[in-house]
Amino acid sequence: MHVFDKNINIFHLLSETVSEGILVVNQEQLIVSINKKAARLFDFSHDELLGKPLSEIIPDKYKNVHKEHLKKYYKRTKKDSMAGGRCVQGRKKSGEEFPLTVKFNPFTIYERTYVLALVYDLSERKEVEENLNVKSEALEATQNGIIISDALKEDNPIIYVNRAFKKLTGYSESEVLNKNCRFLQKGDNDQRGVQIMHKAVAAGKRCEVRVRNYKKDGTLFWNEVSINPIRNKEGKITHFVGIQNNITNRVKAEEEIRHFLKIFDESLNEIYVFDVVTLRFTHVNYGGQKNTGYTIREIKKLTITDLITGITEDRFREILDPLQLSSKKKITFETQFSRKDGTTYPAEIHLQSSSLGNKILIVAIVLDISERKNYTQKLEKTVTLRTKELKEALVKEKELNNLKTKFLSMVSHEFKTPLSTILTSATLVGKYTSTEQQDMRDKHLKSIKTGVHHLTGILNDFLSIERLEKGKEVYRLNDFSLSKVVNEVIYNANMLLKTGQKINYPLNIEDLTIHQDEKIISLALTNLLHNAIKYSPEESEIDLQIDINKKDIRFHVIDKGIGIPKEDQKHIFNLYFRADNVLLTQGTGIGLNIVKSHVENLGGNISFKSVENKGSKFTVELPLHGNREEV
Repeated sequence: MHVFDKNINIFHLLSETVSEGILVVNQEQLIVSINKKAARLFDFSHDELLGKPLSEIIPDKYKNVHKEHLKKYYKRTKKDSMAGGRCVQGRKKSGEEFPLTVKFNPFTIYERTYVLALVYDLSERKEVEENLNVKSEALEATQNGIIISDALKEDNPIIYVNRAFKKLTGYSESEVLNKNCRFLQKGDNDQRGVQIMHKAVAAGKRCEVRVRNYKKDGTLFWNEVSINPIRNKEGKITHFVGIQNNITNRVKAEEEIRHFLKIFDESLNEIYVFDVVTLRFTHVNYGGQKNTGYTIREIKKLTITDLITGITEDRFREILDPLQLSSKKKITFETQFSRKDGTTYPAEIHLQSSSLGNKILIVAIVLDISERKNYTQKLEKTVTLRTKELKEALVKEKELNNLKTKFLSMVSHEFKTPLSTILTSATLVGKYTSTEQQDMRDKHLKSIKTGVHHLTGILNDFLSIERLEKGKEVYRLNDFSLSKVVNEVIYNANMLLKTGQKINYPLNIEDLTIHQDEKIISLALTNLLHNAIKYSPEESEIDLQIDINKKDIRFHVIDKGIGIPKEDQKHIFNLYFRADNVLLTQGTGIGLNIVKSHVENLGGNISFKSVENKGSKFTVELPLHGNREEV
């Protein structure tokens, strides 16, 4: 050691300035120098290793092998990496073994050969590698498809896909890498979910969307996609991680549920669902609403005991006990069921329990058993009833014959006039053949169009009556500009004005938006204005006034026309009815009946005041925000 000691101070000075562990070993494999980094690496102090055999820091099982390798290495005295970068084992003072890398470099001083060993601890690197392996295996083992794209490159190319993604889509890794994931849409890019996803990626934000995707073989599947940006220490987005979840089965199940709910809602049988604790209704189908007369909003404010007469709430809860205790699966009993109008009917009620999360619901199927209950009484009264029915039938037949005669006369008149106009105008159009007679051709073509529109209006009225009678009318409640509708109605009505007639525009409706059925309001105003024009004289004014408060809106159409005879006023909304003073004027007696039906279906009301030969005032009142759910 004394030869090496001559330069030991210089060596210490240099070795303590580097970050690696450094040992110097002589030919006898004794440690002649060691820096603090190396000593700490093996948990020894500097003095505890200085002059000690190298075997002190080598595990017992490697000592002999290492000693022979080092002897051969001294003989070659060739500068080389003895460990070749491979991991070897070191031994701490406590005996604990740990992985390290050693690089040996020989050098000669005063004709003696030494070996300088650079020592690197691999423990932390091993732990990092193991963590990476665990994470990589986790990505491969997950059931969700996972892709990673490079956010720093144009078009975000895919740089990684896991096993589940390849199985989900049918694409191999080579077919996916370096491509944008748009290939999964196969051109189906108009989806809202796709647009949201593209905006989120462009903004560098996280998002979750449901989209339609396509496998390699073209099969459609529903994909629940989660996009997550990854940022570096500076906050810059470097990658996007996309997690794919095949929810096709879930989507199909949701569609089936919606289908069954539609069947439930549209069933004519009475089906009620109520909470077992509060007894309040959570849902009632169309049959229940139709038979009781309540809307869904009204009935949700009630309890089942509000509809069952003669049974107290305490008694009803006793009836429910076997269902709650699961001692019975179904309970059936008879009672009286009440309607909104106060009438009742005998009903057979079937109760079954169901659960929704932690909530217990009861499904009630209500059967009207009026016929069953009244069967005996009906048999006894059959003769009397049939006789009465025959008499009533004879009266009704006479009324129907009169109505039929009146209806056919009215329809014949209503169709005959425009058809005659159309035929006459069509004949005259053919006679005007020269260019300078174009004005005459236009006049008669306009007459033809007017006649066709008139006939179309009559047919539309008949079709509207049929839809109303069958309950097939669909109402659409939405927000719309009131002035826009009024302008359109008045514009069209102006085409029908007689000489000197004028419609006064309502005040204070500009920029007013209401929530109602736009089509029905237009229909009602059109009908009332056309009647006012038809039954008012020339040189007269017609007022359209609109009153609005927080709850409702009222339309008033006021004319100075012929009015309605007092004895006819009670029939004015009856189908096909026409007052005596308008029998010679065109009309079908349908319009007011249609308007009244629509207005009342929307929760409103139509009324009028009229004095014969002085004029009429019709008022349509509608809830300002509607009181009926869209159908």
